[in-house]
Amino acid sequence: MTVNPIKITDTTFRDAHQSLMATRLRIEDMEPIAAQMDEAGFHSAEVWGGATFDATTRFLAEDPWERLRTFKNLMPKTPLMMLLRGQSLVGYRTYADDVVESFVDRSADNGIDIFRVFDALNYVPNLEVAAKAVKKNGKHLQMAICYTVTEEGRLGGSIYNLDYFVSKARNFLELGADSICLKDMGGLMAPYDAVELVTALKEFLPVPLQLHLHYTSGMASMTALKAIESGVDVIDTALSPLALRTSQPAVEPLIVALRNSDRATGLDLDKMLEMGDYLESMLPKYKAELETPRAAVIDAKVLRHQIPGGMSSNLVSQLREADALDKLDDVLKEIPRTRADLGFPPLVTPMSQMVGSQSVSNVLFGRYTMISEPVKEYFRGNFGTPPSAVDEDLKAKIVEQDGGNEREAPVRPGAILDPEMDSAREAVNDITSNIDDVLIYALYPQTGLRFLKIKHGIEPVPDEMKPKTDDDQPSTSPSHTPPTDMSANARRFNVYVQGQRFEVVVDPVDGANVVTLSSRIPASVSPTPPAAASVPSGSLVTGDAAALLSPMPGMLVSIAVEIGQTVSAGETVLILEAMKMQNSLPAPIAGTVKELPVAPGAQVAKDDVLAIIAP
Repeated sequence: MTVNPIKITDTTFRDAHQSLMATRLRIEDMEPIAAQMDEAGFHSAEVWGGATFDATTRFLAEDPWERLRTFKNLMPKTPLMMLLRGQSLVGYRTYADDVVESFVDRSADNGIDIFRVFDALNYVPNLEVAAKAVKKNGKHLQMAICYTVTEEGRLGGSIYNLDYFVSKARNFLELGADSICLKDMGGLMAPYDAVELVTALKEFLPVPLQLHLHYTSGMASMTALKAIESGVDVIDTALSPLALRTSQPAVEPLIVALRNSDRATGLDLDKMLEMGDYLESMLPKYKAELETPRAAVIDAKVLRHQIPGGMSSNLVSQLREADALDKLDDVLKEIPRTRADLGFPPLVTPMSQMVGSQSVSNVLFGRYTMISEPVKEYFRGNFGTPPSAVDEDLKAKIVEQDGGNEREAPVRPGAILDPEMDSAREAVNDITSNIDDVLIYALYPQTGLRFLKIKHGIEPVPDEMKPKTDDDQPSTSPSHTPPTDMSANARRFNVYVQGQRFEVVVDPVDGANVVTLSSRIPASVSPTPPAAASVPSGSLVTGDAAALLSPMPGMLVSIAVEIGQTVSAGETVLILEAMKMQNSLPAPIAGTVKELPVAPGAQVAKDDVLAIIAP
């Protein structure tokens, strides 16, 4: 008998594919080995939460609650774990207390046994309501400390030192934690830092200590081994086809490495290999989602940019959709600068998404030309207190956009929010009264509503949400088709925008000028006129009108103006959700709104015309 076996949590069904393929693995492709997974002897299985709730509704036309119930039916012996972002739940903003309480209640009822609860800033007040709700439901409360470092690259420094993590663990015990997790999202925990940290925590923790690692930097297997030697109780791993790279360490080599030791796993290697064979046979259909521009299995640069696994695959996916994958290296260089501007927050959702999306915007459109709404909320204090000082110039810019009045930050952001569940019920009462459906809308009013219409047969399942086969991979870049119904009044123009020349068609419709993208011509074909530098990014301008274009693929959330309204240059025209963040798009010129061709809730491609403004 092994004296002190290391316990293993499997992440194959959640974080592994979130990290490697932007959470696109469908439930029907996990079901065939779920029963085997249940018999394998894992301490627990992480199957839900994190980005799965968003991805299933946004991209897969799949009910996330049904996914959870399916896992519970197929895996009755193994405790099921979910990742919960504290007051942000499985979303990207701070939700009202009634939403948090209802979501935890329903997650417990539908099958979650262990709630791994964290806050992106390790900000204790953001964890209070979720922790209390988990305890009320009689479930296991695991409080996770987000591990990160600053420029030092190692444990220590003025922010993320040993005292910081020990203090957080003590705070979490006071909230009733049944176990503590060290959550290393970016693969930044060095092996001997793990020895120091695990040793210090085990000296006083009365509850189990779990370690969650990502392989990104190449250190995770070494770090896991040193942590096991130092007394950590549980380690997260994945089956090898969905392990390594930006995912977790692989379970198979760990089983062999610990054989005949006092910490042997007790897991059957042959069972792991059998389940791995199934994944190898199934995953070719996800070839497009698994592709990356890198040849190396590890990313040593993570030690500088510190991007967590799930964020890395999302960045590639988002840049590919925006037809800007060639800007990936520029974005990776920008992320540490943006993170420093925000006071060095841990790069974990939603902070990782905020920093990553803002960095993409900074590269594509100029630094802070377009500031996402969540970043503004962060500077207003509505996500909690930043770990260190933020950039004062950026803060002043946001205060100026708020009318010059700096808002007092709340101690607990959720406490200042009005209840949201009643309004959510009312918003979908003509579609459904099911509480799980209501929560989908409460979490994601735009993409969630679209999903509910699909689920209840009001709208068809879009082609891009349908399952793909090996021979039916999705297109990786948007295309634009020239209009075929132009009138005799249509005129062609050459338009110069930031070093590139566009050929556009202007055709009067009901007396208004509509500008549509006809073809894109490289700037090298024709010199850029001096006036091009003054043309706003994301717009096409002729002598008669300006077209506000979508800067990237996304969903039109709302429109802030009406046809016939006079607007000033820079005034917000509409809100676009792109890269999971809401962004205010400004008027490119002063004038009158002539056309608003896209309705709220519609999906848009990069360069789609969203508004026409005439001077």
